[in-house]
Amino acid sequence: MAAQDVYEQYGLDKVILVPAAQAPLKPHEVQSAVEDRLAMLRAAIEWDHRFEISDYELRAGGVNYTINSVRHFLKLYPNDKLYWIIGGDQLPKLHLWNQIGELAKLIEFIFLERPGHPIRAHPDIPGLRLHRCDGHLLAISSTELRERVRKGLSLDYFVPHKAIVYIQEHCLYRGSKA
Repeated sequence: MAAQDVYEQYGLDKVILVPAAQAPLKPHEVQSAVEDRLAMLRAAIEWDHRFEISDYELRAGGVNYTINSVRHFLKLYPNDKLYWIIGGDQLPKLHLWNQIGELAKLIEFIFLERPGHPIRAHPDIPGLRLHRCDGHLLAISSTELRERVRKGLSLDYFVPHKAIVYIQEHCLYRGSKA
């Protein structure tokens, strides 16, 4: 839903979803195998031409910094304006991102507010181009979704149906600690 909101509000040509192998600021976040996460993402969007998946960070493995991914996409799309879409909860941490000054020169950021993380101030990063997406506020996190699976609760209306089927068929998150 968030990707759709940004796509529509900003009139983008497409949104490329980039699953991380391991996010630098979330060292304990990965809860499933790379193959499973990629398969769930494919199942969720395979029918929708607006979205693509890049396995660039997954192929690189380990911790990858956004600056590396942005440079990769700039080579692929040298004539396009690129945006990096983030949750509003990342704004207070943006100054911690690797080479954020250089990153701010290369791309523009679009952020979506998240319930429970009100935006009080924008980060003071020279050259930062920051846009707000007035999308649907989603009060659910990946941690909460994994906890729902662990408790045997439904994911209907939270997750695309084909991704739910994949999670069930592969018995994912049943023993996770969320």
